[in-house]
Amino acid sequence: MTVLTNAARLGAMTALSLALGACSLAPTYQRPAAPVPDLFPAAAPDAAARPGAALPAWREVFPDPRLQALIELALQNNRDLRIAIERVEEAQAQYGIAQSDRLPTLGIGGTGQITRSPENMRSGGADSSSVSRTYMAGVGMTAFELDLFGRVRNLSEAAYQQYLATEQARRTVQLSLIAQTAEAYFKLRSAQSLHTLMRKTLDAREASLKLVQARFDVGVASDLDLAQAQAQLDTVRADLVAAQREIALAGNALQLVLGAPMPDGLPAALPFGRDQLLASIPAGLPSQLLERRPDIIGAEHALMAANAQIGAARAAFFPNISLTGLLGFASPQLDALFGGSHRYWQFSPQIQMPIFSGGVRGNLDLAKARNNIAVATYEKTIQTAFREVADGLAGEATYSRQLDALRATESSALKALKLSEIRYETGIDSFLQVQTAQVNLYSVQQQFIQLGTAALFNRVELYKALGGGWSPDDVPAKDE
Repeated sequence: MTVLTNAARLGAMTALSLALGACSLAPTYQRPAAPVPDLFPAAAPDAAARPGAALPAWREVFPDPRLQALIELALQNNRDLRIAIERVEEAQAQYGIAQSDRLPTLGIGGTGQITRSPENMRSGGADSSSVSRTYMAGVGMTAFELDLFGRVRNLSEAAYQQYLATEQARRTVQLSLIAQTAEAYFKLRSAQSLHTLMRKTLDAREASLKLVQARFDVGVASDLDLAQAQAQLDTVRADLVAAQREIALAGNALQLVLGAPMPDGLPAALPFGRDQLLASIPAGLPSQLLERRPDIIGAEHALMAANAQIGAARAAFFPNISLTGLLGFASPQLDALFGGSHRYWQFSPQIQMPIFSGGVRGNLDLAKARNNIAVATYEKTIQTAFREVADGLAGEATYSRQLDALRATESSALKALKLSEIRYETGIDSFLQVQTAQVNLYSVQQQFIQLGTAALFNRVELYKALGGGWSPDDVPAKDE
């Protein structure tokens, strides 16, 4: 009965300490106001801001089957993502360690001690035994802190928020990896498209050179015409070699992002163009969509962790009370250790109160400074995200019109080339007019591929800036 009573007392004191731990000296957390406008610059002024709808899966944003296979490969093998995942595991383990400090450490153990004492140190004089024996066994609790002012609780909360921030960092790395894979793939497709264009242009220049050579052989064309045709052909040959190098470099960059060699048997790719991405970009996006970006969510968790650290630093100004206890049996003879008359208990409370608080004050000042840094970091993260989305929307508003203008320019350049070839073949103009028309068309065709690639990159960056995509439901009706 005595053992049960003492155990009940120890359990009651532990429960009381846990209840008292509900007190916290941390400041009440308040999310800082977002230092950005309610709507992005390209948004309609009368669109009401509201939280966005659920994000589409990345497969819906990137419908190209080959790109989907490459993204899956990158998510499995990329080393940056592996590091981010392991950091989440590390933060989770650190949170588990901090959380365990809120509970008492109980253990079962036993000790034995045999001591020989000289005659002048024996309690019973020279006639007493020179060897003393002590055996103990029981349940013990070691230095459990009564968290009266929330120090341990706030340290645990800070570790938990850091864990959540690390998890959001992993999501940020994953989102960036998807975007990097898409951009590396599009860069490779762009290099291949330029190579195809240069191959076709080379064939056309060879045909032009043959025509000029034939006219030169019958005395119709001049040496200048022949030299100009040869120079045009050599220029494209040099560009073709450069395009082959760009294909190799783009392939190497894609393989690095994938984290594995390019596999065989990939699905067939869609034609290279803007249709390889989700086409509908809604207008009137509210800036509240930024709240779903993992880097912003992570920055807020880091801010919450810094807020909790202030509570832990404040609690250091107050007394620290810890408990150590043992409940079991003690005996001078091992075979009689667990006898009913050998019950034993020990209870050792300890209290510490800071007198010189210079270091404690410094820790509080440090926690407040770090909290201010976390606030500024959170606000800067929002501002950066706002700028990235605004830049992406500005690109969406202009790339299409620019591509339409280039498409019209290409049509005019092609028509000018045909007319200049007819005038040259009929002897009206020199080959210089044909050369000029060829250069203009070739230049416009390269610009069209490069600008189309830039438009794809812009949409990928917008996907990343919006935290993983967009949905037509993100924008409320104007009459809401």
